[in-house]
Amino acid sequence: MKHVPTLDIRRFDTDREAFVAELGAAYREFGFCGIRGHGIDPALIDGAYQAFQALFALPDAVKRQYHLSGAGGARGYTPFKVETAKDSRHPDLKEFWHIGREIDRGHVYAERMPPNIWPPEVPALREYGYGLYQALDQLGRRVLQALALHIELPIDFFEDKVQFGNSILRPLHYPPLPEGEVPNVRAGAHEDINLITLLVGASAAGLEVLGRDGEWLPITTQGDAIVVNIGDMLQRLTNHVYPSTTHRVVNPPGEAGRQSRYSVPFFLHPNPDVVLDPLPQTITADNPNRYPESITAHDYLMQRLREIKLIA
Repeated sequence: MKHVPTLDIRRFDTDREAFVAELGAAYREFGFCGIRGHGIDPALIDGAYQAFQALFALPDAVKRQYHLSGAGGARGYTPFKVETAKDSRHPDLKEFWHIGREIDRGHVYAERMPPNIWPPEVPALREYGYGLYQALDQLGRRVLQALALHIELPIDFFEDKVQFGNSILRPLHYPPLPEGEVPNVRAGAHEDINLITLLVGASAAGLEVLGRDGEWLPITTQGDAIVVNIGDMLQRLTNHVYPSTTHRVVNPPGEAGRQSRYSVPFFLHPNPDVVLDPLPQTITADNPNRYPESITAHDYLMQRLREIKLIA
């Protein structure tokens, strides 16, 4: 049976050419790859998870104080059964919180990146939540360096396009499933909107990726591995050389479904004004330009948030 590979990113420094080739091949086939050897402190990840669990354990009325109506969930709390996968009839069985980039309120992007919400009920959230945000942001930039090299771009090609990216850390809580038949799944089949997603906490069963053959492949990680996948913005920028692969979180059977599931994706976005035109080196006779209409990262994000019912 096929499986999504896991690669050690330390080889980017010791065996660069081979690592870049293997990473690029994994993404061209699956749109997903596990990354280990990333050096993120396990104590940071554990501390963040403890803060996130405390956050979701707050009374519903308290959490809803941090839900900003009309903001598309850009910061703070989004309640259970709000987000709906594109073309899905049922909302996802999850609640989540959004942590974004901390920027000066006089910054040119400040209007598009609101300040974070740090609830006093969970004082550890700021230290551990934003600490994990920064660590995943740095790891994501390293992955983008390797992806750039694989398609013969300069190693630093993405650097000035993501350093103020509208990236989001999204702690997720899938509550225990109710008894009996459940018409919806924890997260319906979808593709991510952003450049790449880094997922901390795919150790619990449920995450599945749709293979080229139409079969669903389960993904679970071991050790320190973080699952990193391509989003629609990078698929667009690379004219589908790097595919954004459909994935979902299914409901586990039996007793496993009676337990909460937590996971923490980091959605790495470009700067809001980056234009998502396909790169010239990805346009060929066999792969003509699929996106002749230009769009900025911010406008694309807004378009997609409407599709998944996070904004009207």
